[in-house]
Amino acid sequence: MRWYLTGVVVSGFGTTAMWLVSGIWVKSLTGSDGLAALAAFALWAPVLAGPLLGTLADRVRRRPLLVVLNLAMAALLPLLLWVGSADRVWLLFAVLVLYGAQGAVHEAAEQALVAVVVDEGRLGTFNGLRMTANESMKLIAPLVAAGLFARYGGGPVALLDAASFAVAAGVFALMPVREARPARPESRSWWRETAEGVRLLRASRVLRPLVATGAFTMLLAGVNGAAIYAVVDEGLGHAPAYAGVLYAAQGAGSVLAGLVTGPLLRRIPERTLAAMGLALFAVAVGVRGALPYGTTALAASVVIGLGLPWVLVAVMTAVQREAPAEAVGRMAATSNTLVMAPNAPAIALGAGLVAVTDVRALLLLVAVTGAVWALVLAARGAGAVPRAGRHRSRAGLPPG
Repeated sequence: MRWYLTGVVVSGFGTTAMWLVSGIWVKSLTGSDGLAALAAFALWAPVLAGPLLGTLADRVRRRPLLVVLNLAMAALLPLLLWVGSADRVWLLFAVLVLYGAQGAVHEAAEQALVAVVVDEGRLGTFNGLRMTANESMKLIAPLVAAGLFARYGGGPVALLDAASFAVAAGVFALMPVREARPARPESRSWWRETAEGVRLLRASRVLRPLVATGAFTMLLAGVNGAAIYAVVDEGLGHAPAYAGVLYAAQGAGSVLAGLVTGPLLRRIPERTLAAMGLALFAVAVGVRGALPYGTTALAASVVIGLGLPWVLVAVMTAVQREAPAEAVGRMAATSNTLVMAPNAPAIALGAGLVAVTDVRALLLLVAVTGAVWALVLAARGAGAVPRAGRHRSRAGLPPG
């Protein structure tokens, strides 16, 4: 477990730095806000192909795949040293698309590897710690990346990210994992395997409402994210940069969420945790919009950061528990696509709504719809208890 979390921390640091700098890099070279926004889209777009990309994680052993993926990015990122003028921005976009595709496969392979090497009773704890590690890097990496870019430009940030991938590849290579070779599928058709993963997810009475809840939560999160600057300006009366303070408070809440997720999932099922997370998020969004005070906004941001990860970890853990061992990669990638896809259009929708409606009314609507969904989810799952698991075959991983 320690080896894996070390890999997550190292690669997460570099990835967060690159995500932040890519848009700034494009903006500084081209002066175009539109192209800068497309940098984020280039990273995000491959998630839409997640079900297809995730199939790869079920065709090969997951640990070697993670090593290869990390080494490939370590070799690819230094190409960005040639991006020194506006006419070479195309190279940056090409690398960002490959970066996003690698990330989709990497996420599927990670979840699939965790599902077969971590005991089911420890999945919640492990996923919570993974969330804490990722969110901790989001508090540190932006400061380092912004400082590097301001002083030396984007090249050193790309090299830093490449180094983090190289270290992560070494960490995954040294993991003491005994992983069996995946069985040859009945059909060698990539499309049929992908479709089978989608079918299994849709047929699961446990996963279907959880994935729908995750998607709805990210829809609401997108609208809330689009309204953040209106809250800062109209509600709190601060400069736009104050949004960074609220995001930092949200990050602190997410770190806390990861630490308490494991103990919670040992006592309650994933469905209840998701309902609790969505309810906390919804109430906090409403409070931050309705009570325009600095202390209240900071406290609400912490609670938003606490609630959102609970929903995402609940979905992730449930997929790892419920998916057949030979289909975890496809089902994890499909659920990730379904959960994350609504966020980008929701940001655009929220930006349009903020321009024509009162931000307090908009956030109140988000709060009410989120709270109602959470109540319905909890009510329909009343009486559920944490499952002991399905006793599927697992590979060996030494404790710790």
